[in-house]
Amino acid sequence: MHAIEIRTPGGPEVLVLCERTRPQPKAGEVLIQVQAAGVNRPDVLQRLGHYPAPAGASDIPGLEVAGNIVDAGDSLLKVGDSVCALVQAGGYAEFCTAPAELCLPVPAGLNMVEAASLPEAFFTVWSNVFDRAHLGLRSDGLKETLLVHGASSGIGVTAVQMATALGHTVYGTAGDDRKCQAVQSLGAQLCFNYKNQDFAAEVLAATDRRGVDVILDMVGGAYLPRNLTCLADEGRLAIIALLGGAKGELDMGQVLRRRLTITGSTLRPREIAFKAAIAQKLKTHIWPLLSNRRIKPVIWATFPLQEAAQAHRLMESSQHIGKIVLTV
Repeated sequence: MHAIEIRTPGGPEVLVLCERTRPQPKAGEVLIQVQAAGVNRPDVLQRLGHYPAPAGASDIPGLEVAGNIVDAGDSLLKVGDSVCALVQAGGYAEFCTAPAELCLPVPAGLNMVEAASLPEAFFTVWSNVFDRAHLGLRSDGLKETLLVHGASSGIGVTAVQMATALGHTVYGTAGDDRKCQAVQSLGAQLCFNYKNQDFAAEVLAATDRRGVDVILDMVGGAYLPRNLTCLADEGRLAIIALLGGAKGELDMGQVLRRRLTITGSTLRPREIAFKAAIAQKLKTHIWPLLSNRRIKPVIWATFPLQEAAQAHRLMESSQHIGKIVLTV
């Protein structure tokens, strides 16, 4: 099969089309003939040598795919089933193995490119916003509020739409007015341009100084003091990436006085059973919203598999809104 390999850590040019042996599914796995594969920030980190694949996983990058099952192994799935899947590695290829439990049906009405854009962002958002940060109802019975940093990213547009579709008020931050307008068109109440607005002050003004109940943050250290400022009492901060650095100043007095929770996670190394539980929640609560188009995949650009380097250049430019997908 054809695949993209990382010849050596470095820039996008180290992504090279190669020939590899078609993988064979292990117990509990299926083999997917890939039609599309999502491109994600962790792929860039892996290419740079900062985020190696877990032990035993393929060295081929790619964390999400969509295609048709060609070997169902010992699973309950069938040859010919159209699925999208979350994988630990191996997505940038013509064939990819996936745990059967992490395969979800392609939602009705979606094509393979749209389906390939779903798993990484949707699993991540559900795990962090709903399972870890427990976005839900306030004590007064009203739906809680969410602030999404990087709201124009693939994860950002997913979080905005998912929370909005479930009845929550959502705010966002993004790096220019064009992105902010796009985020608001997806359902955010307001989106703040972090380059010329103090998002903490804006959030407090928009919420009558109450603050938001949950923050989904991919910036990290640089945002920590302001994140605490704009959290409501009993608020929860879920950190999923460190684009702004791994260290920040923490006012622990605020944490104590206002009963704040700071949590974080990475999804890739978690066990299959943990991810499988998320898959079932997505299938129950979110997949119907995709089928009836209350949530829509946001695809900025597609590239043929052999142009993976160009896809990474676009990812690193941060000019996109939503997802970048490779077609196979």
